[in-house]
Amino acid sequence: MTHHLTPWPGSRPRVFCAIVPPHILTRLSESSNPAHAEAARRTLAADAAHRTARVSLTARAAASGSGTGSDAADSPQRTIYDAQHRTTLPGKRVRAEGDPASKDATVNRAYAGLGATYDLFHKVYGRRSIDGSGMPLPASVHYDRKYDNAFWDGERMVFGDGDGELFLDFTIPVDVIGHELSHGFTQHTANLAYYGQSGALNESVSDVFGSLVKQYALGQTAAQADWLIGEGLLGPAVDKGVALRSMKAPGTAYDDDVLGKDPQPATMDHYVRTSADNGGVHVNSGIPNHAFYLLATELGGSSWERAGKIWYDVMTGGTLGEEATFADFARATVASARTLFGDGGAETEAVLKAWSTVGVPTG
Repeated sequence: MTHHLTPWPGSRPRVFCAIVPPHILTRLSESSNPAHAEAARRTLAADAAHRTARVSLTARAAASGSGTGSDAADSPQRTIYDAQHRTTLPGKRVRAEGDPASKDATVNRAYAGLGATYDLFHKVYGRRSIDGSGMPLPASVHYDRKYDNAFWDGERMVFGDGDGELFLDFTIPVDVIGHELSHGFTQHTANLAYYGQSGALNESVSDVFGSLVKQYALGQTAAQADWLIGEGLLGPAVDKGVALRSMKAPGTAYDDDVLGKDPQPATMDHYVRTSADNGGVHVNSGIPNHAFYLLATELGGSSWERAGKIWYDVMTGGTLGEEATFADFARATVASARTLFGDGGAETEAVLKAWSTVGVPTG
């Protein structure tokens, strides 16, 4: 999730984007199981602290300026840090770009996941890192104790180890890494505002590219992909759950006594109107998620080649407003499909069909 707060002179809000939706953590914080409740409360408290933190404009410019990347290198510039179960970031540097593998599997998974995300954007779309200018990709692992989340704070990825019962190590699913880094991609492109439908689009774009990172890394076709976000993340205390979200069948990722019922709708008929979670950004993202799934499977083959190219073109084209609605985004994808593949082609027809199926107008 991403929160933008009103800045005051000399500072700006810290970007904070976490993979586990707040409605899950809030439910868990009220659990009758003391261990589950305590882990969720610790996570909520840590997330709240990051959400309200601020950085000086000078510090942010120094950290994320265009000169920090390697302008000549077309390769990821990864650095992995060990937070050593503390909350001070970044922690101790344990692996830099090109270093041999660590004895710590978590370090190696983080390193590989950052690389897989870089590879999708660079090798498929010709983008040099998530900002397009070779931005370095640092990450911190082993954050806090029993921290049930992973997040992108505008500068780095941070991974919790999970509590071992509800959630496992957050470096395990590569699409979690791809999802969070894709919030950085959105931040540097369309910069979709984080509330209502534009916020749901912000979340959905991260799910789309997170899934594409996984599919590209595994060499999967649209038909072979599981279209789950966070598969392998849920721990042994979750009996009836496979992931955090399903793009193929929103609302079916979990239905569990511990986590509750997956609230995502697949179509506008079940759009959730709420003031919670910035207007339901983690819930209603299921609708554009499902549209992308329908498009990718209708076209077949590798999802990143045509469906992904349309989504990438919309995000980088400069025509999408920061407060775009689902209908605005849908119309932009139709226009992109026509520009990239021709009016009346299979791609354009598939885009129109996908949005029509989920109930979003494109006219």
